[in-house]
Amino acid sequence: MVEMRKPIPVADAVRLVMEHAMPLGTEMIDLEQVYGRVLAEPIIAKHDVPPFDRSPYDGFAIRSLDSAGAAGDNRVSLTVIGEIGAGYVGDKPIGEKEAYRIMTGAQIPENADAVVMLEQAIEMDGGFTLRKPFEAGENISYKGEDAKEGELLIETGSLVHPGTIALLATFGYAQVKVAKRPVAGILSTGTELLEVEDELVPGKIRNSNGPMIKGQLNRMGIAYRSYGMAADDLDACTSIVEQAIAESDFLITTGGVSVGDYDHLPAIYERLGAEVLFNKVAMRPGSVTTVAVLGNKLLFGLSGNPSACFTGFELFTRPAILAMMGGTAPFMPRMTAKLGEDFTKPNPFTRFIRATWTFTEAGIEAVPAGFNKSNAVSSIARGNCLIVLPSGTRGYGMGDEIDILLLGSEQGVSEWTL
Repeated sequence: MVEMRKPIPVADAVRLVMEHAMPLGTEMIDLEQVYGRVLAEPIIAKHDVPPFDRSPYDGFAIRSLDSAGAAGDNRVSLTVIGEIGAGYVGDKPIGEKEAYRIMTGAQIPENADAVVMLEQAIEMDGGFTLRKPFEAGENISYKGEDAKEGELLIETGSLVHPGTIALLATFGYAQVKVAKRPVAGILSTGTELLEVEDELVPGKIRNSNGPMIKGQLNRMGIAYRSYGMAADDLDACTSIVEQAIAESDFLITTGGVSVGDYDHLPAIYERLGAEVLFNKVAMRPGSVTTVAVLGNKLLFGLSGNPSACFTGFELFTRPAILAMMGGTAPFMPRMTAKLGEDFTKPNPFTRFIRATWTFTEAGIEAVPAGFNKSNAVSSIARGNCLIVLPSGTRGYGMGDEIDILLLGSEQGVSEWTL
């Protein structure tokens, strides 16, 4: 008898997964290895930035009062008494009608309160002339204007990107406390699968899901153990799944989660005593996506159809991984866009369409990336977003406003909003 499964809303499925995504602890690593990790401590300013008043331009440090009355027909002359390069300081205060030649980033000398950019001055032997007055503070970068000592700059749980690394380096974080990263297990199931290098034979297809999942994990910087491909044999699959669970922090399987005679993952979960969180989601593609938990480990049973597999990973597995790493913004960012062409299919379940978004004269536009059945591969390669069409809608026309989820974004959001 075919099992009757009750679909649950996508938001409920996401919530269940996130409730079971357990952090794995913390570790200290070198700054050079911190990209893509999640901070397990806040970044606190250890000193003011800038640490002193400095020049943001190449030019001349002056007393603003010495520029009073300067105009095109009344040029004011100043004498240069020295030069201050970045990393150096002036050896004496400036006096009346005096100035220092100063470089970008150099400390403002004593008594100076303005900087004249090179293009604002006409140089001459021993000095320069001005044709405009300068106000106190003009063209000066003041101590602490970027960050004050003791200020909270980045919170715990933030994903480290190159800008974060610049901040860590600025404040001397040579060692950084981060969340540990999980190690994934990957298993592709299906007697019909061939290796990538194999020639096609009748009834067989090459395994695209395994390499695709590896790519999605690589994009996140997540290590994995691959358990290759398993034929549709219950005992053999059970043994491999059991080994994979023991050797990894979570397991991703592709295929074998439907209700056919050779879909063995439900029976394997039962044999191992895993708790099935859900086995049907009100979504297209990927309604058969199944997630179970064994102990503190999540088991992601993704569809064997490539587009459904890809979508299931992005909706459920990716945010769970970030949560395991202590991330506080694990979800794909959302934008609104205009639909670039008609999509007339009704949507009894929430539909996620692989699509491409671009800027147009009318604003942000999203267009389906091509063939969009659950077994599609080409649209995965072309898409940079997922169009989201809510359940209960009966088709959309070109120009209608829609929601899109951005794929591959470095920064996420803290809440699931769809």
